[in-house]
Amino acid sequence: MSENKQALQVAALKNGTVIDHIPSEKLFTVVSLLGLEHMDCNITIGFNLESKKLGKKGIIKIADKFFDDEEINRISVVAPHIKLNIIRDYEVIEKKEVYMPDELKGIVKCANPKCITNNEPMPTIFHVTDKELCILKCHYCEKELKKEDIVIL
Repeated sequence: MSENKQALQVAALKNGTVIDHIPSEKLFTVVSLLGLEHMDCNITIGFNLESKKLGKKGIIKIADKFFDDEEINRISVVAPHIKLNIIRDYEVIEKKEVYMPDELKGIVKCANPKCITNNEPMPTIFHVTDKELCILKCHYCEKELKKEDIVIL
């Protein structure tokens, strides 16, 4: 293979965020949760890329965008353990692994139709009771949600 063929297929990022190690089946959910389809910046999405850890993975490069904790908490529900690389002047200045926080506010819908959050205009609050199994408990009605029952707002 020639030197040119081995060159990067996607240009390096000068400033922005690289979200790596996204399970392939969750890639487009992450795109939607972060609202990337509404952003004007340059975004590169890699799908079904080879990964030693995951078999197949997704990666997203977002130019000139740096996420706050609330935005990252949204994706931790569907894709915990992803890696975030913060890039400035073509250099990785910070690497983070995303973990699910102890509390989720305004991210998950309560499955209990009688819960106050489904009947009044107020944000949901869930306590994460098991991060490995992704079990959440509603702050208001104490309904427990398992990973397969979670609906993102």
